[in-house]
Amino acid sequence: MQRSAFLRLLKASTLAGALAVTGLASAQVPYPGAGTITLVVPFAAGSGTDAVARVVAQKLGERLKQSVIVDNRAGASAQIGAQFAAKAKPDGYTLFMTTNTSHSANPWLFKSLKYDPIKDFTPIARVGELPFALVVSPKLPVKSVQELLDYAKAHPDKLSYGTPNSTSEVALETIKFISRLQITKVPYKSSPQALTDLMGDQIQVYVADLGSSWSMIKSDRVRALGVTAAKGSSLLPNLPPIGKTIAGFDLTSWNGIFAPAHTPKEVVDRINAELQVILADKAVREQLAGVGFEVWPTKTPEEFAGYVNDQLAYWGKLIKQAGIEKE
Repeated sequence: MQRSAFLRLLKASTLAGALAVTGLASAQVPYPGAGTITLVVPFAAGSGTDAVARVVAQKLGERLKQSVIVDNRAGASAQIGAQFAAKAKPDGYTLFMTTNTSHSANPWLFKSLKYDPIKDFTPIARVGELPFALVVSPKLPVKSVQELLDYAKAHPDKLSYGTPNSTSEVALETIKFISRLQITKVPYKSSPQALTDLMGDQIQVYVADLGSSWSMIKSDRVRALGVTAAKGSSLLPNLPPIGKTIAGFDLTSWNGIFAPAHTPKEVVDRINAELQVILADKAVREQLAGVGFEVWPTKTPEEFAGYVNDQLAYWGKLIKQAGIEKE
């Protein structure tokens, strides 16, 4: 082959290769593309997590210039939603906003889970803390944690408490264990249902998230006695921590966003970056405070992953100490 012919062939091959690479690059649609993003919530509409999810979904949609919808898949202590999200395609179009219920407590509360909170998910960011308060029926003649303990001891097996989520169950079971109380557990599918029965005195005691109980507490339709976190809550600064009466009691409910395992890092980093902007916005923080939520974000996906692992171990310790048997 003559040198000129060889050079022409080489040039043509190089050009073809360049065009192929360019065509491949142009065929790759940057995230987000045209698809709707679904934010799965494993709790019912009206719950605290649902209220937070709707604020975050709207703001995330604005930042990504994409539609973000909330999909409530409640039931089985967040297991239904977790299973669905874990099996979703890892492309960034299915996200999962959940709490310590699915990722910290369930592995210690159930003998068999159809998802793994560590292996089946990619952590993106912690959003914040959903404060919980010990609330009682207005008909119950108690106005403090100590009065509740005294009343329960004087009336064994006369009181009942609602458990629509793991935080409520673990908190009450821990109180029962430390204080040696006899109170009957009543399972619920959702927080609004438990609150309705609390106001109607069908149950008398409940550890409720402020997201769902905020308006009831402010209007005195339920009576708040204390908050579960030892540090207290800035949303209810006059309400004492339960730990001031029951030494060592400290329970914090966190909220965060995950993607299915193997979601591309660039997608995870993009969502994390947008969440950082959203959660730093003063107006957003005030809006979330209005539904009983305290913003407390992690900075990186890696930081959140470490936190999730630590919380899994911590909740396991609490559950074992309380003597709660796996279902």
